[in-house]
Amino acid sequence: MKLRRLLLVVVLVTGFWYVTTHLPAGLNHLSLFGGRGSGSPLELTEAHAAPEYDAEEQNNIAVYKRVLPSVVNITSTSLVFNFFYGPVPQQGQGSGFILDKAGHILTNFHVVEGANRGVEVQLSNKHRYSAKVVGTDKTHDLALLQIDAPNLQPVTLADSSQLAVGQKVFAIGNPFGLAGTMTRGIISSIRQVRGAEGAPIEDAIQTDAAINPGNSGGPLLNSHGEVIGINTMIASNGAEQSSGIGFAIPINTAKAVLADLTRYGQVRRPSLGIVSYPIGPDLAEQMGLNADYGVLIQKVIPGGAADRAGLRGGNEQAYVGNTPIMLGGDLIIAIDGQQITDPQDISGVMDRHQAGDTITVTILRGRRQMNIKLILGEARGVNT
Repeated sequence: MKLRRLLLVVVLVTGFWYVTTHLPAGLNHLSLFGGRGSGSPLELTEAHAAPEYDAEEQNNIAVYKRVLPSVVNITSTSLVFNFFYGPVPQQGQGSGFILDKAGHILTNFHVVEGANRGVEVQLSNKHRYSAKVVGTDKTHDLALLQIDAPNLQPVTLADSSQLAVGQKVFAIGNPFGLAGTMTRGIISSIRQVRGAEGAPIEDAIQTDAAINPGNSGGPLLNSHGEVIGINTMIASNGAEQSSGIGFAIPINTAKAVLADLTRYGQVRRPSLGIVSYPIGPDLAEQMGLNADYGVLIQKVIPGGAADRAGLRGGNEQAYVGNTPIMLGGDLIIAIDGQQITDPQDISGVMDRHQAGDTITVTILRGRRQMNIKLILGEARGVNT
């Protein structure tokens, strides 16, 4: 009896071994007892060909491929001292873009500010180069760098004077160190804003394209891949990341200072050589002025452009609230035919000119309107 049981066990074990080692592969899904296995074969549905991109996608891809080789990652290194007065290197990152084959690169001033241990530029091909700071313009938050590298691909600069709200834009840069990132949006507004140093940025381009730390200095592009602005800051409400409100310096502002940066290493900002005060309708009525708006000349800087042209400052002190002002000076109402309502309007005009340029200033002297030719001087700490 025991022998029969032993033989039965041997037969069952031998049968199990034979079935599991000799069963055809196509039947492996069957159980030992003829039922179906616990799972069925996986069947995937795959596309027969690569998808076709629509016209908008094709343009996005074309802009990215065209501009990416011109966008660089910038690392600035500075040496600071910790609590124990030990030297500690600190690094900051930003973006920039190549202007010409000679290796000139435009970025933000705050990207390279304080970089006392050097600036390094990484191209899209991952090659790294030491960069020389050719010149800076703190007022406009711009810096011009230069590297020595072969086969550079410059960007194409557009005209930013004819931009429109609703226009499609792209931003390419290195947000949070993520090199070669492109985002897309529209121009949300064109307005004056205050930069990091408090100086006004005239006609700043507001966009909802995602801009984050690391995008600073990178290009804002139109749908043709041409640079219309330099991404510079975000309205983050303390979050230090994109909230859908970013700002770019218009490229025309950069064009106005690039010649000075390459020639002198600094901006020789033009100036009228005056101290001024904005006049609105209420104040103009109280003062009996023959205009509803303008910029009242408080003081003419001796030897400045306005002084040489014969413009006059005030000669009678008065108060607006607790603020002392000088009455009796010329009222500037236009420059080159453009209406002037406040000192920021004059700053916008200065951004389009260089020291030595001739402009036409329209003033009211008492009840008399006059057009005066004026050769712009160089700013030396005066208001406008």
